[in-house]
Amino acid sequence: MTALIAPYGGRLVDLHVPATEAPALRAEAARLPSLQLSDRAVCDLELLASGAFSPLDRFMGRADHDRVVGEMRRADGTLFPIPVALPIAPDAGLRLDGAVALRDSRNDLLAVMTVEEIYEWDWRTVAAEVFGTEDPRHPLVAEMPRWGRLNVSGRLRLLQAPARYDFRALRLTPAQTRARLAGFGRANVVAFQTRNPLHRVHEELTKRATDGVDGVLLLHPSVGMTKPGDVDHFTRVRGYKALAEKYYEADRILLALLPLAMRMAGPREAVWHALIRRNHGANHFIVGRDHASPGVDSAGRPFYGPYDAQELVAKYRDELGVAMVPFSELVYLPDEDRYEETSRVPAGTRTASISGTQVRESYLNQGRPLPQWFTRPEVAEILAETYPPRHRQGVCVWFTGLSGSGKSTTADVLTELLLECGRQVTLLDGDVVRTHLSKGLGFSREDRDINIRRIGFVAAEIVRHGGMALCAAVSPYRATRDECRALVGGDRFLEVFVDTPLAVCEARDSKGLYAKARRGELRGFTGIDDPYESPAAAELTLDTVGRSAADNARVILDELRARGFVR
Repeated sequence: MTALIAPYGGRLVDLHVPATEAPALRAEAARLPSLQLSDRAVCDLELLASGAFSPLDRFMGRADHDRVVGEMRRADGTLFPIPVALPIAPDAGLRLDGAVALRDSRNDLLAVMTVEEIYEWDWRTVAAEVFGTEDPRHPLVAEMPRWGRLNVSGRLRLLQAPARYDFRALRLTPAQTRARLAGFGRANVVAFQTRNPLHRVHEELTKRATDGVDGVLLLHPSVGMTKPGDVDHFTRVRGYKALAEKYYEADRILLALLPLAMRMAGPREAVWHALIRRNHGANHFIVGRDHASPGVDSAGRPFYGPYDAQELVAKYRDELGVAMVPFSELVYLPDEDRYEETSRVPAGTRTASISGTQVRESYLNQGRPLPQWFTRPEVAEILAETYPPRHRQGVCVWFTGLSGSGKSTTADVLTELLLECGRQVTLLDGDVVRTHLSKGLGFSREDRDINIRRIGFVAAEIVRHGGMALCAAVSPYRATRDECRALVGGDRFLEVFVDTPLAVCEARDSKGLYAKARRGELRGFTGIDDPYESPAAAELTLDTVGRSAADNARVILDELRARGFVR
């Protein structure tokens, strides 16, 4: 067996409580206050406890957090590019030197934390320094404003890892992964991080990288939280298994799953991914073009440069102990039935390639099979099962505008037109939702945001199951609408700004709400004494003064047809 290089930091952290101590700690936890963790925090806790984030052994305290945000280093100077913190609300009821039971969304006990630090943090500083933007089109930036404004840190004792029932044989801890890799008897391990399906070009790339160092491939997909709208991990892992079993040499590949909650932080995230793979036993790491990129910002510009991630990982190669393997651009040569690097293809040579957008728009959305030169038939079949043609996929049409602007009327007309076209439609009207789903909520900014997030959650579930969700709510705050966009998935979300002047809305006011607001009888009314934030880049803007609701509904229907959601 080959003795693998030491993990980053020299050892693997292990926060699991010994079996002999567990009963007493469970009894203690039953008497402690509880903190329910978000899905993101659960993923972080799992990887902290297993040693994947070594040398980090807890959610970061202030000194580590602030220096990581500003300098990509912990307080002791060790490289660590991403802050891993546990935000809490000010009213969480925790006290210093006390203990708290950490539970998941189902209230299952996971760990006990001894509270050693509680400190304030600023999401705008983290957004600017770590992600390089405050644009809410970035999925993490959209999340952060609703996180608690305090962070808590302290010693962790894990009683049980989060329950994971899928692909159990592939869910390997860093220690288990290193032990399996040592059994291959090769000095070099090339890790490949992925959150997308693997096609022939990825297969070719990983094989070349592995052969180049006479090593073994650690195919290590993220199966925690990825970018909203990504292919679900169940579909992806089925494809990875089919490829690993049939198209790779059995003694040259290890497929293992990483329950990582990605941050989509581009260059910094690439360094983090390399560090994590070092802890799993890799000494080479493939970094692709636009690695861990969230796409484009509100102005349509990429958040990061295409090769920024490669440059940053290469810069820290010696400190990481991981060599960066660049993801070279490959194209298919039809006349030779092989892939080649674009830099080595003679001018005039016939080539073929399919972009990720073309995979979705020209093949999966049209119900067309992917060509075998592009993807293996087993993968093509799995993707076709999961992704029906576009006209059977889900989509959310989000109407936003002032009260009385015509959102509900237009949505009612559009509902009937879509039903006529054979689509299944659910209309989530703001007033109706408040009656049933959000009864008891007021009209403070916090309550309004809660109401809109509930609508967004329901819409995302409808879309995920192939339905059409029409959401008609004032939804006055841009950041909250962008959260809903991220939740649904950007390419399945059409924001429709019903741009009706305030004076027209007041003239249409059948409920007398504007008049009450003008008289001061109604406080915090949008457009009067509370702001309405117009969309920065809505997919459609409607004029309800010069066009009827029926005309506007047909404008939206035409847009849905153009995007393939309606035949």
